[in-house]
Amino acid sequence: MTDPHPRERELIAAARDAARRAHAPYSRFAVGAALLLTDGSVVTGANVENASYGLSLCAETVAVAIASSAGRLADIVAVAVIGGAMDAASHATGSAPVGPCGRCRQVLNEAAQMGGRDLLVICAAAEGEAVDRYALSALLPHAFGPADLGIG
Repeated sequence: MTDPHPRERELIAAARDAARRAHAPYSRFAVGAALLLTDGSVVTGANVENASYGLSLCAETVAVAIASSAGRLADIVAVAVIGGAMDAASHATGSAPVGPCGRCRQVLNEAAQMGGRDLLVICAAAEGEAVDRYALSALLPHAFGPADLGIG
């Protein structure tokens, strides 16, 4: 495995830190996401489960909502995602990279299209060095977005 770029390591570390704050009492699967913005700042999010499962929020969606509420939706350039089964101390575990679900890919696509760029998606393991990198367009080809509604 090629060593990630220094900025990627920072994003992965921020995603791992965010996963420690996951509220996942039902699935016991913690996910953290870290967004890199155009000015170099980082926004994080963790999954938030709900007893009414359909109301649960993914880590990526939480982070995108935070960026959007700060007026920064179009400023997202990359996202790092980690996830894994929670151990007794509620930390994510696992050595395989975890990627965004389909819903999160669509949410990230909205930001990408609003910003006029393809996002770098960094999928990392909760533990260890395993990392996969993708262009969002490769993870969600033929995406539906603002342009399909005549916006942007």
